[in-house]
Amino acid sequence: MKIFYAVQATGNGHISRAMELLPYLMQYGTVDIFLSGNNSNLKLDAPVKYRSRGLSLYYTCNGGLDYWKIARHVNPLALKKEIRALPVEDYDFVINDYDYITAAACRSKKIPSVNFGHQASFQSDKVPRPESLSRSGEWMLKNYARGERYLGLHFKSYDDFILTPVIKKEILEATPADKGHIAVYLPSYCDQELRQIFLKLKEHRFEIFSRQSGSVREEGNIRFVPVDRQLFNKSLIHCREIITGGGFETPSEALHLGKKIMAIPIRGQYEQCCNAAALKEMGIMTLSRIGDDFEQQFEKWQNEYKPVQMDYSKTIPQSMDRLFGR
Repeated sequence: MKIFYAVQATGNGHISRAMELLPYLMQYGTVDIFLSGNNSNLKLDAPVKYRSRGLSLYYTCNGGLDYWKIARHVNPLALKKEIRALPVEDYDFVINDYDYITAAACRSKKIPSVNFGHQASFQSDKVPRPESLSRSGEWMLKNYARGERYLGLHFKSYDDFILTPVIKKEILEATPADKGHIAVYLPSYCDQELRQIFLKLKEHRFEIFSRQSGSVREEGNIRFVPVDRQLFNKSLIHCREIITGGGFETPSEALHLGKKIMAIPIRGQYEQCCNAAALKEMGIMTLSRIGDDFEQQFEKWQNEYKPVQMDYSKTIPQSMDRLFGR
């Protein structure tokens, strides 16, 4: 069987998931990877046959989306050309982890595909949403990368086509420990803003994973660390708690390890607001932004919230069974 696997490279979660799934997918046939997007900090440790700048998200330094930069990187003519050229018709099975180009190519060439990943779960209205729904956000989640079939991933199995998260092998096999630090992964903030926020909390040690840092450096109670798979895994496994955005993979791994979480979704990114709503339902502290009262919110988190633990160890075999029907 020839398998076409489209992986979105906006952020790091899609790539992390792809690296875990690839050895299992290869048991069912040859796999050719299409990597779409250009603002991930992680490299896909596998041969990439097709590559595109795709459609990517970019961030400001204070927790939001950079809409101007997003718009500047959109090239409609190049997208149309890539859609026509992408050879999805040469494959027996197309798996699409939320890539627009692959979905459009399959639609124009009448090739069936499976939309597999976190965003696929939002086809169900049973998945938690924030109190204030976004019509444009809902439309994007449901229509950006349409397929003939959907296999979703979420913190809980909210519907019959939704499985729990895919967790990295290093996390599944880890023995969690508390070495006293708080891990921080807030990619929509820059170092200067993060420094101002966390230097004030002098009684706590922070390991901040920074998209701007090229090497490890220390400043007061802060250790800035470049975004690196092994370094992040180690920090997460050994942290006391974690402060992160409203993404999917990092909170999922923290839940599996039983780490206490504070989630702060990227402003303007509706999917992250939905994730925050789901985490809040699970008893996890979520903030809409880091404001002037953050020190008070931080102390509340320290004193009033407890860790939540989930078991996500069975998802990969379940995913293969659902994808290939064996």
